[in-house]
Amino acid sequence: MIKLKELTEYLDDVLQLNQIANDPSNNGLQIEGIEEVNKILFGVDTSICLIEKAVEQKADFIFVHHGLSWGSSLKYITNYNASLIKPLCKHNISLYAAHLPLDAHPTIGHNAIIADILNLQGKKMFAKYCEKDIGFTGFLPEPLAVNKLSMLFSNELSDIIRSYANTEPFTNPIEDSFILDNSRAVKKVGIISGGSGSDGIIAALQEGVDCLVTGEFSHSCYHLAKENGLAVIAAGHYKTETLGIFSVMDMIKEKFDVHTKFVDIPTGL
Repeated sequence: MIKLKELTEYLDDVLQLNQIANDPSNNGLQIEGIEEVNKILFGVDTSICLIEKAVEQKADFIFVHHGLSWGSSLKYITNYNASLIKPLCKHNISLYAAHLPLDAHPTIGHNAIIADILNLQGKKMFAKYCEKDIGFTGFLPEPLAVNKLSMLFSNELSDIIRSYANTEPFTNPIEDSFILDNSRAVKKVGIISGGSGSDGIIAALQEGVDCLVTGEFSHSCYHLAKENGLAVIAAGHYKTETLGIFSVMDMIKEKFDVHTKFVDIPTGL
């Protein structure tokens, strides 16, 4: 058991919430619940499904990457907003969200962990968002064809998710990935988890990146990347943003006497 205040102060400090002042996702404790926390559920997205799991499993605290409060939202607690908030308040469950701080964290963030999975050498941060670098670049130990790199990364990522979620193996992980320029050998890699958008493509081009590893790739970015010679691996928005969740979960489990569990609710996107 841990006091809610102690837990949130620890998370605020570890995740360096004050480092990205302009993040529109309203990081930190978004719903305040019971004072004593015994069980924490971890997930990528705030959803009715995740909240129902928390109620069913008698959790006191939910940690997510994508929270329910963004910018000036929640002016009206009606319709879908009410469906999310009412069960949290009724069952005294806290909700804590960390968006850009979990993308950008230099050691336990999504992008830092992906860089380690790919064994990138000479790592450095790039791709500013809200005046803060959130991505990583670096060099593969040896040049690899894009489709080979995608296969290795997707398989490793699927194995990690499965180990935390206790789910059956994915039938063919590579089917989850979009690949642009799949036969080309690449050496310098850029990483931006989730959705990189056109700003991420431009940042990768400015860094001289051969291949951008991201989560979600949009139609509007296709020609910008292809016609400027940038290979792209889009391994899934959801999948690429599980890794920081797992890191925080492991840290909490090691430091505090609380029960922790990851709830896998994949979107397939």
